[in-house]
Amino acid sequence: MIPFGDQKPLIYFAIIVVGFFSLSLAISFHIYDLSDLYELRWLKASKHDKILNINAGFDEILPLLELKVKDSNITSCDFYNEERHNEISIKRARKAFPLSENSIQVNTDQLPFPKTEFDVIILFLSAHEIRNESERINFFIELSRVLKPDGKVYVTEHLRDGYNFLAYNIGFFHFHSRATWLNCFKHADLQILDELKSTPFVTKFILSKV
Repeated sequence: MIPFGDQKPLIYFAIIVVGFFSLSLAISFHIYDLSDLYELRWLKASKHDKILNINAGFDEILPLLELKVKDSNITSCDFYNEERHNEISIKRARKAFPLSENSIQVNTDQLPFPKTEFDVIILFLSAHEIRNESERINFFIELSRVLKPDGKVYVTEHLRDGYNFLAYNIGFFHFHSRATWLNCFKHADLQILDELKSTPFVTKFILSKV
């Protein structure tokens, strides 16, 4: 048996691990269950707008969109590619919550829509799944191409920052930094009209063409 004095480092380590895990669960509950994240208050869509909703294998807001903008024309797409975007969590979510039968499978390199087709483009907790920088920039260039001159792009994301480190520990490396997003938007000739927070852990970028 290990003497109690020698067990202290292990006990302290266990307490720290349990503390981080409990904190992460509490923050996640606050973000996804108690905050206004899913109320979509940030969305400004007019009657009969053409909306492009793009997800990465798991669409969690389409039913909410259909309720909020009933008179709009919503096109829902999925850019998930098993070879490029190989997160295990996406595969599990995809099996548990199948996409709408009307969802269109798209390629991040070339969206199957004409220029200036959409008034509103929504990426809700999905664009960070594009890990490759060149692919991500090219994808946003495509978004800019299909966006109307006066249209808006709504990008909702966790950032790789101190708040999300507190929430997810090393899991925050799965997200991109604010500087990375700004560089992506710049290359796609998109500018930030507004930057909103839904709790300190989730950021919404509202973009337009330059």
